[in-house]
This record gives sequence, structure tokens and C-alpha cells, in this order.
Amino acid sequence: MESYIKRFAKQCPHACRSVMTHSSIMVDVGKWPIFTLLSPQEIASIRKACVFGTSANEAIYITHNDEDVSGPWRSKVFVFGLNCSNCLGTGDNQSTIVPKKLEALCGKKISSLSYGSGPHVVLCTEDGEVYAWGHNGYSQLGNGTTNQGITPVQVCTNLLIKKVVEVACGSHHSMALSLDGDLYAWGYNNCGQVGSGSTANQPTPRRVSNCLQGKIVVGIACGQTSSMAVVNNGEVYGWGYNGNGQLGLGNNGNQLTPCRVAALHSVCVLQIACGYAHTLALTDEGLLYAWGANTYGQLGTGNKSNQLSPVQIMMEKERVVEIAACHSAHTSAAKTQSGQVYMWGQCRGQSVTFPHLTHFACTDDVFACFATPAVMWRLLSVEHEDFLTVAESLKKEFDSPETSDLKFRVDGKYIHVHKAVLKIRCEHFRTMFQSYWNEDMKEVIEIDQFSYPVYRAFLEYLYTDSVDLPPEDAIGLLDLATSYCENRLKKLCQHIIKRGITVENAFSLLSAAVRYDAEDLEEFCFKFCVNHLTEVTQTTAFWQMDGPLLKEFIAKASKCGAFKN
Repeated sequence: MESYIKRFAKQCPHACRSVMTHSSIMVDVGKWPIFTLLSPQEIASIRKACVFGTSANEAIYITHNDEDVSGPWRSKVFVFGLNCSNCLGTGDNQSTIVPKKLEALCGKKISSLSYGSGPHVVLCTEDGEVYAWGHNGYSQLGNGTTNQGITPVQVCTNLLIKKVVEVACGSHHSMALSLDGDLYAWGYNNCGQVGSGSTANQPTPRRVSNCLQGKIVVGIACGQTSSMAVVNNGEVYGWGYNGNGQLGLGNNGNQLTPCRVAALHSVCVLQIACGYAHTLALTDEGLLYAWGANTYGQLGTGNKSNQLSPVQIMMEKERVVEIAACHSAHTSAAKTQSGQVYMWGQCRGQSVTFPHLTHFACTDDVFACFATPAVMWRLLSVEHEDFLTVAESLKKEFDSPETSDLKFRVDGKYIHVHKAVLKIRCEHFRTMFQSYWNEDMKEVIEIDQFSYPVYRAFLEYLYTDSVDLPPEDAIGLLDLATSYCENRLKKLCQHIIKRGITVENAFSLLSAAVRYDAEDLEEFCFKFCVNHLTEVTQTTAFWQMDGPLLKEFIAKASKCGAFKN
């Protein structure tokens, strides 16, 4: 029986395309080392980004719309990095660690971008325009020449009348998919990766037909020298180099025109992804298939044997919802319905032959941390939403008069809190509130045993799990934590005090540690005082200390040999 997805796709192919497009997710671009060159303000402005290059040493990013002197509300496009083969598109061959603006692309809404390891760059905009630049020795820029592209230039031949929605690059060839499901290819064609029926290079975009004639293509991917396509009824086609079985045809012969992957005839494929020489396919039932090269275990079969035909992997796992691979690497990744992310293949030089569960939330992080090179497998959309997590919401509402139902008055100042939060977070308040009948519960509670900075820091800690106080005030908070039996808070206070110890306050801090039974802090302060004995004994705090503590310190220090010459 035909699956629902197949029937739906036949009736509405463009809706099926929406399943294939990569959704926007929350991603931290800081995981890619190259972005550490940018300031926090620059990183915060990024809305889309792609890291590329033979050593992941080049990047392009798009900022949010902003007021611009040359026109209102134009998005801006920046590049920085090595500039190999002019892949930064800045018009010169200079590397730069300072981002440079690409004026030719500013104001364009970039929807898809792909990097060819040759190297060259191809992208398309939401208006369906295609731009390309970089190495062009095999006409992979599609402009009919072999002249290197030093700036982004629109690819016009055969594409001007088409609205392109997706682009893909192999090492030296390029593909573009139009909204109406037509597929175009150009560039290096030594193995038939352009799908023209010959091995002659293709200088301008040419429609890929043959077995795709009359088919509506909804997804594309490129290996180094191979090409793959998914059509709207779930069929998969491959062409180009097949020496490792990456076309999934059951043999290792090259294909000069698209050939259907017959072994997948019983399933409906939604997504296709290509590594350097291996391929992944995801079906509408959440099943994952892999085939091709397996030198690094990138197929996830548990061994390193190449597979000429698709084999199902992750069979014992839950439904897979996303797959990821990049033609620059031998790494694979997948995400399951519950959000678990797996990786396998080449992992920083090591081979992982079976899907390994990571701690990541998205497949993109796999490539940032494990892949070689650590490039992005897709153009990332970095969504900045107004959504707040539970922790962020709690932090925001601390000391908020609008939502609070209780006030503390300390040193004549009010601190606004929420009874429910205090009951949940602190045993002291849970016991306190249970001792009141609801009708007798005070709206304002007076606090006179602690200072305002100390008590406010304590209440804020209950909302944020963090403390921001100078060491001197942390002593008071340590006293409070001891009184309220908040052991974790005691540890935080001791940590703050340790970081703030000086010759001048060391003996006072030692006294406080003894008073509040903070053994770890006491030992730390004692050692500091002994190590700086001469200076400490000359401070006012040392000679103002009460007699018993002073005698105890001198006796203990003597046992340690502190007073020996």
C-alpha cells in the first residue's frame, strides 16, 4: 500500500518540499573556533552563518536587519578567514581576521549556501537568485569561463527564469534546485557527476533530465564527485563517481546519467545527505539507510566494510527525524524524535563504527566538535526568540513588585519575592510558611539579623543558583547559610572568600571561618596566614583578634614550624 506521505506528495509536491528544508534551530556559533575571533556583540548580531574551508578557517555570516545609510532595513553579509582561492569574495586575495562586508550580497535574504571543497561557494536567495565565487578551473561557477571569481556574481544562464530554492556543491561541481522541481548542474564532470550523459565539463547550468524527466525533485546532495536527488514520490537517484558504492546501485561503476536506487523501492525517502564518499537516506517512517565508503565507520554498521547497496542502521533506536553529512568529511550524524543526537565515522582522527549517543542538542554541534575539518554541513539559522526558559523566567521575576506576593524589609528597603518559589527552594521558608495559617500570613517580613546586601543576595540565589558578592559581604552570607542550613550556599560563599583573600583581610576571614564552622575555609585561611606570616602579623586585624583565637593560631602555627628560622 502506498504510504500517506507518497500520496500527499503526489497531490502537493511543494508541501513535501517543506519537509525537506532545514528548519531553524537554536545554535551557538561559538562552538566553531573561528568565531572566537568575533566580539560577543558581533556574535549576538548573527542570524545565519556557515563555516567552510579546508581547515574550517573561513566563514560567512548574515546579521539581522539594521538601519543602514545606504537604505533602510538591509541585512548585512560579512566574511572573514583565510580567503583560499578568493572564497571570501572580497575582491582581493587577502586573508582577514576582521570581518569584511560583502556589499554585493547586503540586502539579499540568503536561503541556501553550499561550499565546494575545490574550493568555491554557491548560494541562493529567497528571491531565487544564485550567486557563485571562488575557484573556477572547471567552470563550477557556471558563468561559462574558467576565470576565478573574486566577488559574488549572479549565475544567469538558464537560471534567470527559475526560482532556485536549494543549492549543493561537490568538490568541483554545483547543482541548483528550482521551486518547480527542476534540477540544474554544472562544472567538473570527469565521472558524470553533472548527469549530462558524457564526461565533458559543463560550463553553464544544464537541466538534469534522462531518468529525471517528468520527475519533481525535492531534495539534492553532493559527494565529492557524485550527485544524489530525491523526488516527490520518495524515489532516490544517483549519478557520478561510484568507486565506493556511494550511489547505492549494487555495483561500483560510474553513472553518467541519473539512475534510480532500486534497493529503496519499498520505502519513501524524505531526506538525503552525502559525505565525502558515502550516503545517508531518511524515510518517512523514520528509518535510516546508509551506503558507500566505510573506511572510518561512517556507515554506522559496526565494521569498516564498504556497502554497494543501502543497509538499514540504528534499527534498535527510536524514530530518526534528521540526518547530517558533509562532502568535506567522513562523519555522519542523526537526531531522533526525542532529541537525542548520534554521531559516527571519523571523530577527530578516530573511527567510530557504530552510532554513538552524544550530549548535543543538534546535529550541527557534531560537526563543530568532532568533524575533520570542523565545517558546517548546512547554512545555519540562528534564531533569537523572545522565549525564556524556566530558569530565565525565574531570574527575571526576582524582586518584581508586579508579580510578587511577599515582601522582606531589611535596613528599611524592600525585597519582593514569591512565596511558592521560596517554599520550593528553601527548607527554612517551607517550615516558616507552614507555621502560619493563610489568614495570618504577613505581607511584609522584617529582617534585622542580616544586612540588606546579604539578605538580598541570599534571596536572589534562590532564584538564580548564583551569588555575586564581594568577599567581605560573603562572610555575612556564610553566616546566613549556616543559620539556614544551606550547605551548597556555604560552599559558594567559601569559594568567593577564597578568591578574595588578601594579607589585610586574611586573619578576619580566618576568624569568620572558625565562627561559622567552615572547616575547609578555615584550613585555607590558616595556610594563607602561615605562608604570609610576617605581613599578616603586621596588620591591624591580627592584633585586634580576641585572645583565645590568637593563642590558638600561634600554637598551631608553631607546630607547623612557622616561627623557626
